[in-house]
Amino acid sequence: MLKTKLFLFASAIIGTLLAATCLDLPAQKLGSRASLEFKQGERILFLGGSLFENELEKGYLEFAISSRWPEKDLTFRNLGWVGDNVYAEARSTFTTPPSPYQQLFQQIRSTDPDHVLIAYGGVESQKGKEGLDHFIKGLEIIIDSIDALGAQTILLSTIPVKLAGSPENTTIQNQNLKLYAEAISSVASKRKKRYVDLYTPLVESKSDLFLDNGIHLNDAGYYYLAQVLEQSFGWPPRESKVTVNVSKSAATASGPAKIISGNAGKVAFSLEEPILPLPVTDSGKPAAQASVSIQVNGLKDGFYTLTENGRQLVTASAGDWENGIVLDHGVSQEQAAKICGYIVKKNELFFQQYRPLNRTYILGFRAYEQGRHQQGLKDLDFIIAWLEGQINLHRKPVVKKYELAPLNE
Repeated sequence: MLKTKLFLFASAIIGTLLAATCLDLPAQKLGSRASLEFKQGERILFLGGSLFENELEKGYLEFAISSRWPEKDLTFRNLGWVGDNVYAEARSTFTTPPSPYQQLFQQIRSTDPDHVLIAYGGVESQKGKEGLDHFIKGLEIIIDSIDALGAQTILLSTIPVKLAGSPENTTIQNQNLKLYAEAISSVASKRKKRYVDLYTPLVESKSDLFLDNGIHLNDAGYYYLAQVLEQSFGWPPRESKVTVNVSKSAATASGPAKIISGNAGKVAFSLEEPILPLPVTDSGKPAAQASVSIQVNGLKDGFYTLTENGRQLVTASAGDWENGIVLDHGVSQEQAAKICGYIVKKNELFFQQYRPLNRTYILGFRAYEQGRHQQGLKDLDFIIAWLEGQINLHRKPVVKKYELAPLNE
């Protein structure tokens, strides 16, 4: 769960800003729905339970959408709340009014969304088939409320669990989670809403995507989920494949690369990807479909070193270069990681702003004791806006110069 220590001094925050897997994605049927597109200045809201609150510390889902549209200034807010359900029961406070339900809708309205990604059902699924009608009723109420705001709703399925107590209970829980995923899909179909199936690709994946508790996703899980989301939205993989063919006299390149000079012994080329790669997880192994890969044909036997803007990146044999190598570090990865760091920091501050420690004393019926801190919460808007400016400023890939030369040079 996100740590909620409240930072009220801009200098302390800005000083920490720079702190910042190779997974197979199963094929999914995208249906006849057109690919999702965002317009300049639109606001996207994540609403749900632990799937979204835990993502606050990752930033992959927001990065996947934001970096896909580097020319458009999009705004994101995350109202995920661990343990929450469609009736907002986890949002209860000692301050009434507002009721938990009223508080939920106040929070939704305050973000002024254009698109709302909804991910509920995990908590409700524990009641099994008996709780399904009650869940659907609550989900439709939320959809009605978002429709009234003029925003577009995107429904996400439940996700499976890897281990929920005993193997027997895990099987039962996954049956219930699948049942609720199917119910969400039915609601989406009936209401003509976009639906994202997370359950199926997570079940089919052979990779380790869960934390030790077997219920929540780890870094690799969110990295994978970002790719699932992109595919479901109808977006092509963000991979940038570069193929360089060398001969004794010249070199040619396909993909987003441009040859500067080259022959069988040494080649130089420039590269500017259409969009940034997903930042790698702690494993340092990026998925090929989410990164830059370079293939070089026609090299003589031996080992060759690739440099980027004069800095050594990787040394590999001619055979490895011919098979293609996925870059797991370099300028683009550093740029992506920096943006993800800004996203995480921005979301942390917004979390602290709308869910402050001592809420009852600052915003509730005991505000006469610590209500003076309300101004400090409002002042976080300036830092959040600065971070959003940095995200928008650095989302576009930059041009890089690569040189591939024999190791002995």
